[in-house]
Amino acid sequence: MDDSQPRAATHRIRRMGGRDPHERHRVATPLELLFDLTFVIAFGVAASELAHGLAADHVAAALTGFFFATFATCWAWINFTWFASAYDTDDWVFRLMTMVEMVGVLVLALGLPAFYASIEHGHHVDNAVLVAGYVVMRIALVGQWLRAAKQDPSRRAAAMTYVWIVAVVQVGWVGTVFLPTSVPVTLGAWVLLACIELGGPMIAETKCGGTPWHAHHIAERYGLLAIIALGEGVVGTVASLSAVVGEHGWSWDAVLLAIAGTALTFGMWWVYFMVPSADALHLHRERGFWFGYSHMPVYGAIVATGAGLHTAAYFIQHKSVLGSVATVLSVVIPVGIYIALVYVLYALMLRSVDALHLLLVVLTAVVLVATVVLAGVGVPMALCLLVASLAPMVSVAGFEIIGHRHVAAAVARQT
Repeated sequence: MDDSQPRAATHRIRRMGGRDPHERHRVATPLELLFDLTFVIAFGVAASELAHGLAADHVAAALTGFFFATFATCWAWINFTWFASAYDTDDWVFRLMTMVEMVGVLVLALGLPAFYASIEHGHHVDNAVLVAGYVVMRIALVGQWLRAAKQDPSRRAAAMTYVWIVAVVQVGWVGTVFLPTSVPVTLGAWVLLACIELGGPMIAETKCGGTPWHAHHIAERYGLLAIIALGEGVVGTVASLSAVVGEHGWSWDAVLLAIAGTALTFGMWWVYFMVPSADALHLHRERGFWFGYSHMPVYGAIVATGAGLHTAAYFIQHKSVLGSVATVLSVVIPVGIYIALVYVLYALMLRSVDALHLLLVVLTAVVLVATVVLAGVGVPMALCLLVASLAPMVSVAGFEIIGHRHVAAAVARQT
């Protein structure tokens, strides 16, 4: 049976010979959607720990922990997603190996609180559980790549490059658990190992023949994870709303907060899908690395926005040592970074810098600065967040009025 053909209702082992990169109507599978749900937990814990650290004014430690947690979570998802795009057989072996990876995600999430706390205390990084979960995910993926190497001889070089680099780096991750080093030394080792991890796909895809990933499928999968990450905005909104209702009952502040959090999350969703990622990837596969790697800070900014809304809940409940301005900054900074990164992603994928986008970025900055100023003069938190929610709406309005024509013209120039 040709791997590019629709799946029959069978559970026999199928040959992992590589999917057709131009397969029509390729969409995410139910298994991929189930896999993504485990990242709801990982993102949720990472955001919760970040909010807790910010509220306690342990900003540096919280951001450091969040940076590494985001990398570990996103990188594991990225590796599975690109592999599945190229080699998903949907047989029982593939499903069971995916289940093992899902277990690894959950173990990683369980290790995040201890990891954050150890960085905050500053003596030794408690990364045993986190690394255990990460290694479980990566070793399961090694097994998948070994199967691909055996059953797809034409791409064996690329598959074995993934096998060797992933396997060797895991020895380094495990080593950081047992070496009695300080926090800076351990985190420095993590940066080195992360760079090696990032280099693996670049070697395999550019020097060893590459793999048959599907451009539209990849774009869809990344969009789905963006929606998963945006769920943290909903969680943060509910936390803030619960805080207001718990303190004062239903009031205009509660209504404004509900509108602000929902509008902010909705606006960020709208902004993300302004980028014609699928078309750009289909026309220029060589831009896959820019697309794949640049999403890690994008996802981080989305999740951090949810953490900022949760920090606002702590402020409203009087459980935060931060002032009003610092609390508002915990929301507007990740929102600003997110919007800027989306425009950077657009420029990278379409090799085009639109003057309209520069104008929209400036107007967005004006809205975010105004939010901070309002917090500084004592405007209630709910109203400040409502103003902040207008930031992504600037880009939405620009896109719907005229920007969509610019996008269509930019895509046409790629053909």
